[in-house]
Amino acid sequence: MGHSERVDRAAIAGELERTRVHLHRLLADASDTSLRSRSAGTRWTNEQLLFHMVFGYMVVAALLPLVRMVSRLPAGVERRSAQVLDAGTRPFDVVNYYGSCAAALVFDRNRMGTKADRVIGALSRRLQRESEQALGRGMFFPVRWDPFFTDYMTIGELYRYPVRHFDFHERQLTLDRPH
Repeated sequence: MGHSERVDRAAIAGELERTRVHLHRLLADASDTSLRSRSAGTRWTNEQLLFHMVFGYMVVAALLPLVRMVSRLPAGVERRSAQVLDAGTRPFDVVNYYGSCAAALVFDRNRMGTKADRVIGALSRRLQRESEQALGRGMFFPVRWDPFFTDYMTIGELYRYPVRHFDFHERQLTLDRPH
C-alpha cells in the first residue's frame, strides 16, 4: 500500500527549518524560572516539554527505517502490529512522560538546541535523498499513541509529523515571552 501523491520537499524542509529556528528563539528568550515553571495542560515543566518537542524529531528519525521495513510486509501483518502497539498505550504513555523528564536533565536548555540542529539537519538531508517511491511507502500506526498519528502514514507524511507535534506543544508552553 502506498500513495502516489508527490511530496513537497521544499515545503517540508521549510517547516523543519522554521521550527528549528523557533526552538532556538524560545530557548534564548526563556528565563531559568520560566523553564522550571509548569506548562499548560501537561505535567511537564516548560523545559521538559521543550525537550519532548525535540524528541518528536528524534522519533521520526527512528521510525523511518521501521516504516521502510514494515511497509514491505503484508497489510494484515502491518495492521496487527499497529493494533498490538495500540494495546500498549498505557506503558508507552508512562515511558513517554518519564523519558522526557529524564532526558531534559541531559538535554537541557544548553544542549537541546544542538540536539535539535543535528536531528533536524539529518532529517532534512535524508528527505532530499528520498525517492518518490520511498516517500509513498507507509505502514499502519498506533493511533492511540499520538493525536498526529493517523491509521496509515507514508514516509512523506511522517516527515510532516514532528512539525505538527512541535506546533501543538508550543501552544502549551507558559514561557515568559518578550513583548
